[in-house]
Amino acid sequence: MKILIVEDNERVARYVIGGLSEAGHTVDHADNGRDGMFLAVSEPYDAVIMDRMLPGGIDGLGIIAALRKNGSKVPILILSALSDVDERILGLKSGGDDYLVKPFALGELLARLDALIRRSQDERTETTLVLGDLSMDVLSRKVMRGGKSVTLQAREFKLLEYLLRHANQVVTRSMLLENVWDYQFDPQTNVIDVHISKLRQKIDAGAARPLLRTIRSAGYMLSASD
Repeated sequence: MKILIVEDNERVARYVIGGLSEAGHTVDHADNGRDGMFLAVSEPYDAVIMDRMLPGGIDGLGIIAALRKNGSKVPILILSALSDVDERILGLKSGGDDYLVKPFALGELLARLDALIRRSQDERTETTLVLGDLSMDVLSRKVMRGGKSVTLQAREFKLLEYLLRHANQVVTRSMLLENVWDYQFDPQTNVIDVHISKLRQKIDAGAARPLLRTIRSAGYMLSASD
């Protein structure tokens, strides 16, 4: 699993990163709110560990609020030295999925994180996916955009399903190659460009607002927001 930890305390960050790495996770770390926000909105993560109080112009709750406003459903575990009940309630109401008070046991953090990820994966198995006026019924394999049926080939359907399950997140070419085609092509292949172009023509043709966007030097994003 790919985990983001946003924590300005170097000792705490090393402690958590070490535990996550030993558990087999890939970890990115930001030590301030500005960098934490950048990573959180530009990279797809299986979970985020977020400190409440951060330098850099934005605190943990501000980052969480921005992610939720943008439609991100990534599981977020809040870490904080603020232990009052009101503070915990505020953290959860702001969009956090769990709240762990410092100091904490590494074993408990890992257990809570695993539970959040399992819950998130269960939710991703939903069979009806909706983004704006675009909808997909995974079981019947029906796709609608603006009330009109969209006919997709098998690979196009799988590509759109992956993009919908990662809506409002930047999806890289490598992610698409590994998860849509199930194995790796030559990174220079144009197979992704061809399928993205065909999919864009089918779901965005004639629509007032395009959903499928190319993020320069990063990948692609399916999003209904401006």
